[in-house]
Amino acid sequence: MSHQLWFRWHVGYVFWGAVLFLIAGTALYPTGVQYVEDALYAINPSAERALQYAERHFDAKRSRLYDIERTEYFLREAVALDPGLPYIYHELARVAFLRGNFNRALALINTHISLHGEVTPNSYYVRGLIEGYMGKYEAAATDYETYLEFDSDNWAAINDYAWVLLKANRPEEAAKATARGVEIFPDNPWLLNSLAIALYETGELDAALAAAQKAQLNVTKVTEAEWLVAYPGNDPKIAGAGITALRKSIEDNMHSIERALGAAEVQ
Repeated sequence: MSHQLWFRWHVGYVFWGAVLFLIAGTALYPTGVQYVEDALYAINPSAERALQYAERHFDAKRSRLYDIERTEYFLREAVALDPGLPYIYHELARVAFLRGNFNRALALINTHISLHGEVTPNSYYVRGLIEGYMGKYEAAATDYETYLEFDSDNWAAINDYAWVLLKANRPEEAAKATARGVEIFPDNPWLLNSLAIALYETGELDAALAAAQKAQLNVTKVTEAEWLVAYPGNDPKIAGAGITALRKSIEDNMHSIERALGAAEVQ
């Protein structure tokens, strides 16, 4: 074996030995995952690999690897290498939304929909979410309706659709949407809470109180894993605070309904 060939073999052996060592430690040391990713990406950069790594760090169910900075870095790498790869702009829009940059998020999801909207209906869900937070409630409702044509029994989409309908001062439609959702998911505290609000807005106070009470009963069963399913892409470290906020929302709504019922009895 020539000296040059031996040197290449030796360097390769040491490098891949280090990679294997790091891979063995990835379950315990998230930093090891980053070392492996950086090494492999340096050797073979591709848009597909970049997107794979971005998705890995954007998965709330893999809480130890969640890293929005790293997600955005690899998404930008993917765009630079292949701007036509599906879901890059979709995911960048989600990142921008989580950062609170709604104008950028809307521009990115519009770009994605113009390129791939016919084959990625969940992009209309993302756009509806962005528009809702921007106060574009009618546009958001239209996008949720488009998404629900493809996935009519998605409880989170039904709930978000009801939210923008309430914001658009369309409580009757919100009540109808959430009532259908509750028929499918009778113990879902998000839907029950939204139904309670919609019924309160339409003056059906007794039914509103019953929905709020059932929501309060079932919210105690919500786990962090379930919360993360409801809010994909969010930092898993805030799941506990998110559940607390949901419980407080239900409690506050129930008290408002009880006060309205008390006032009605006095009259």
